[in-house]
Amino acid sequence: MNTYRLHTEIEIAAEPEHVWSILTEFPAYPEWNPFILNIEGEVKLDARLKVRIQPSNGKAMTFRPRVFAVEPGKELRWLGHFLFPNLFDGEHRFVIEPIADGRIRFTQSERFSGLLVPLFKKSLEQDTKMGFEAMNLAIKARAEA
Repeated sequence: MNTYRLHTEIEIAAEPEHVWSILTEFPAYPEWNPFILNIEGEVKLDARLKVRIQPSNGKAMTFRPRVFAVEPGKELRWLGHFLFPNLFDGEHRFVIEPIADGRIRFTQSERFSGLLVPLFKKSLEQDTKMGFEAMNLAIKARAEA
């Protein structure tokens, strides 16, 4: 199966619980998040979300992933499909890990798999990765403000 992984991370001067509260306060996303414009749904296992993203230089897309990992203060993960499973799937993962007193590492990654991955690889490497990095900088700025 075709797969491609994106991985970005940033250090933030904040407690894990504070970063978690920003990450999971979906109604506030339009105020600060340049990549994930909007999320509707609950932060709970098996919840169906409605996520609208805006990749850098790309057009906005809406998809409906299912949450399959929630560890408050540590991890949020969901899996989405384009049209149907195994065509173009994305397992998106946010991880918050303490690295020192009052400092965390925020990791945002995604594992893409499916038949269409080769067609989108260049866009993922450029536009989607830039979107991840822009969001990472924005959550850092919000957490450290």
